Amino acid sequence: MTYEKAYAELAGLSREMEDGSVSVDLLAEKVRRASELIRFCQSRLRDTEAEVSRIIEGLQPDSED
Repeated sequence: MTYEKAYAELAGLSREMEDGSVSVDLLAEKVRRASELIRFCQSRLRDTEAEVSRIIEGLQPDSED
């Protein structure tokens, strides 16, 4: 799964829950799926942030120069 697909699914779930189109019988399942997607997106964002930081650090000139 990509971040974009997870985010799009999460946005769709959010809209469904906000507009009341989710039946009470399915609400817990939708909330559970939304929490899984949130965890996935948070993890991808943390991983990407760490990778970008490593790349930027690699571009910095050595302080010993």
